Amino acid sequence: MQSSDLKNLTVAVIGAGYAGAASAKALSLLGADVTVYEQATEIREVGAGIGLRPSTMDRFRQWGIFDAIAKVSSPSDYFEILTATGEPIMKESWPGMDEYTVETHTHLIHRGDFIEALVSVLPGGMVELGHKLATVDDRGERSLLTFTNGTTAEADLVVGADGIKSVVRRQLFGDNEPVFSGERAYRAVIDIADAHGMVVDDNLRMYIGKGTKVYLLPLRHRSQVSFDITALCPDSDWAPQVSKDDMLATVDGFDPRIVDITRDLDMSLVNTRGVYDIDPVDTWHSDSAALVGDAAHSMLHHQGQGANSAILDAGALADALRDADTVAGALALYQATRKPVTDELQRISRQGWTEDEVDDVFPGQKPTARTEATR
Repeated sequence: MQSSDLKNLTVAVIGAGYAGAASAKALSLLGADVTVYEQATEIREVGAGIGLRPSTMDRFRQWGIFDAIAKVSSPSDYFEILTATGEPIMKESWPGMDEYTVETHTHLIHRGDFIEALVSVLPGGMVELGHKLATVDDRGERSLLTFTNGTTAEADLVVGADGIKSVVRRQLFGDNEPVFSGERAYRAVIDIADAHGMVVDDNLRMYIGKGTKVYLLPLRHRSQVSFDITALCPDSDWAPQVSKDDMLATVDGFDPRIVDITRDLDMSLVNTRGVYDIDPVDTWHSDSAALVGDAAHSMLHHQGQGANSAILDAGALADALRDADTVAGALALYQATRKPVTDELQRISRQGWTEDEVDDVFPGQKPTARTEATR
């Protein structure tokens, strides 16, 4: 689109999470008039740590915000998968590190630090808090938004970045309800000193066995580690109340140090959630509205690609608006670029894995026993 057309484009981004904040940044750099509507009265992200892949960090470099993210994250060289008792299965360098003109690592970061850094680089006044979307009326070239606080807004482009329970998706693109995975996740952030010597560098380690996966993700910039247990569980409660004994049962037979970390946890600091995704959404866009991030393709966390996919969505959306002649053409190009990728990530993320299934879950990557990893 012409620069003058982009500068006259009014954009309403619904949600100020990863996808919303990244979309707002990318579209504002095109010159569009962007407003982000967030239902919460303050921006606060709970949870634990995530890994931002080289492709994501390269986008941040393009947007001029690499340093803001790097300042609150730790570069990592590789990830490792081990059995429950610590025998190595696979160790691989993070894919994509050498694909860019400047060497780019995966960066490990706390979710809260990530959201705070993203929002901090948005122009002042762009985010409107306390705006929960009630309805979106797609009128072709424009849409009318109504919020539960009684306010309304119009926009040439609506970006639905409102998560797995997206109102934009439900009202415009289909009722893809969240699907329970049969798993429950227990997440906590602890001091590295409380990790019983299991964190010795800045690299992610996953221990797998008996339907349980334990992730240790270092957050050196905080002197902390993200500790995540994902275990089979038939209870589909979104936010169940659990006991220490419930958690200990999931790591029975694991490395004694993992058992000790679990036993020492302060349960008031443990975030427990049922694990959900959605089935692939057939259509992400109309002529003036589009979905990004979890609203478009919420996926299970086993590949660590949820946040990365949201950032890459934002970049692809901005690229499409820059390159296409119209908003409608841009949204079609955006979906054609991103949907095949995220459909495959959703599929792979749903597989889960046992020790014997690592090759299926990580296509083309060989266990340590057959090939020595590159550090």
